[in-house]
Amino acid sequence: MKKPVSVLQMITVNTYWVGLSFMWNGLMAIVLPAVIANTVPGNEKNTYLGLLTSIGLVIAVIIQPLSGALSDSWTSRWGRRRPWITIGTLFDFVFLAVIGWSGGLTWLFIGYLGLQISSNIAHGPAQGLMPDVVPPEQLAGASGLKIFIDMGSAAVAVVVTGILLGSKAEYAGLVMALIIAVFLVTASITIFGTPEQPSTQTERVSPWKGMIDSFHIDFGVNTAYWWLIGQRFVFLLGVYGIQAFAQNYLRDVLAVANPPRDTGLLLGSVTFSLILFAVIGGWLINRWGMKQVLILASVVAAIGSFLLWFGRTQGTILLFGSILGAGVGLFLTANWTLANKLAPPGEAGKYLGLTNLATAGGGVVARAAGALWDVLNNSAPGSWNGYMALFFSAGVLALASITMIGLIEPSPKKEIVNIPS
Repeated sequence: MKKPVSVLQMITVNTYWVGLSFMWNGLMAIVLPAVIANTVPGNEKNTYLGLLTSIGLVIAVIIQPLSGALSDSWTSRWGRRRPWITIGTLFDFVFLAVIGWSGGLTWLFIGYLGLQISSNIAHGPAQGLMPDVVPPEQLAGASGLKIFIDMGSAAVAVVVTGILLGSKAEYAGLVMALIIAVFLVTASITIFGTPEQPSTQTERVSPWKGMIDSFHIDFGVNTAYWWLIGQRFVFLLGVYGIQAFAQNYLRDVLAVANPPRDTGLLLGSVTFSLILFAVIGGWLINRWGMKQVLILASVVAAIGSFLLWFGRTQGTILLFGSILGAGVGLFLTANWTLANKLAPPGEAGKYLGLTNLATAGGGVVARAAGALWDVLNNSAPGSWNGYMALFFSAGVLALASITMIGLIEPSPKKEIVNIPS
């Protein structure tokens, strides 16, 4: 039986996510769009950005569960998770240096794809560290702390990297050095401050078998959970598209002087609103029920998405982006709460892990659509039809997700939850 852990210990085990969130949000939202926009032909930048980042997310979907499964049965005097976290993070620094200082599109692709491999080698085991050391009765508090850390670090990352990068990404090396420094400190706190018991192997289990077992679900009994994953995918698909191509929209349509900086301010305001309404969402769920909050979230997010196309000043963009963030915050709280209630008690880890099919899958599809937005933009130069389609499709997808909410009902065969309606 695990001993209760202190708040300081919960912070320590979650500090790794500060550096990871700072790295990926600064890189994906600010650095990569700016570097690519200053490297490739202007009318193809969404295509290149979408291709690179969608391939990277496919790598993440493959590597992350594999490394997590391997760490489950790893034997080491340092424990199961920390060796993998350490090795993956050290290689992160190498590939961040490649991105920051090597120069050229080829090296950018090598650095980014290598970073996806190394980071997810660490990410899978890192997700298993908290349930390994935190007792079940404290997991809810520790998980809430992790979400707050993720979102807070994301807000800081986009603002700081946006300010430092420069309008032409001329200070990419400086930004990479900052990311490495932040990640080095935060990873060290978790790795050295969260001692694991030496791990021994009593039974050899194939990691491939573990992965196959983790995806085995009784479709007939768990239909509601698949509808929940589907609704999450549809909603997030549009949101990720806006996040991915926001900088290029500001660069092309608003012609701002410093796109990375203004994108950082925009996404920072969106994230701040997201955090605020994620907290408000918990209060609303207790009064209205999860499904009502999901409907409200979809409507608010759709309004924010539609309005973004009409924003032609930085002030209106920040306002409309905050409306979108409010909808996303409400959605994430309600959707995750519903996921926890629908997951069978004995298989919660498996089911909650499967939500990444929607999260990562939505990111892959949304970013791959960059080529379509370029085609539409280039079909009538100056009209920016691609960006209009981007914002309107995000709004339509948010509204379309409402049609799936009524299908998220537990099977009569397994009455294990009571979902407010």
